[in-house]
Amino acid sequence: MVFVTLPCSSPQQQLAGDEALLDYCEANRGHEGFMRFWETEVPFVALGYSKCWRKEVFEEVCAAEEIPVLRRCSGGGTVLQARGCLNYALVLPIDSRAELESISSTNEFIMGEQASALRDAFGLDLRVQGCSDLTLGGRKFCGNSQRRKRRYLLFHGSFLLSADLQLIGRSLRLPEQQPDYRGHRTHGDFLVNLGLPSTKVEEALIEHWRPDRREPDDADRAAIMQIVDSLEAEKYGREEWNLKF
Repeated sequence: MVFVTLPCSSPQQQLAGDEALLDYCEANRGHEGFMRFWETEVPFVALGYSKCWRKEVFEEVCAAEEIPVLRRCSGGGTVLQARGCLNYALVLPIDSRAELESISSTNEFIMGEQASALRDAFGLDLRVQGCSDLTLGGRKFCGNSQRRKRRYLLFHGSFLLSADLQLIGRSLRLPEQQPDYRGHRTHGDFLVNLGLPSTKVEEALIEHWRPDRREPDDADRAAIMQIVDSLEAEKYGREEWNLKF
């Protein structure tokens, strides 16, 4: 896969950036895929694709603190994106590995690789729990989800490194669907920060996955950003998408 950075500035563009890489690969059959990292300075809610926003967020808190509620293209639960969260995205050809042929086997394979990368780099006693969570001492620090097309898949997630867990608790309701290991714990009791610099986590994942460090050429980058702009205008910047459920 190719390591890529994108000049996305707004929360809407960041969400569009992940989907744009998937769409670009799907339209350019034979591409080896992408690896990307991003962070936000502006807090925002990222709903899982099928989530009803009124059941997921404390609307009054988000309005008062000017936290926009957006919807991503992948499934999974709702998260609060803010300073101290490191996001990654992998876009992979589905036919490149047998493990990528189904949702469950993809979760198992990629989560196993992510866990191995962090164990090798930092000696952490972490586990994969639920469908696609990474935990430390039984508390979650990384959640993940995927979006699949005909030939490529997007697998992305967030690492809690130094996030404001109190803000998460104030902004997000407890999810209706919970993994058994959560045990109905509040966000404050269930989540934990990894406490590592984002640069170190990025380096560990790059060392493990070994993407090609060349960036796309100007023409390819322009094509990707054109998709980002279209997705922002037609989807992520519109209430019809973000608040449709």
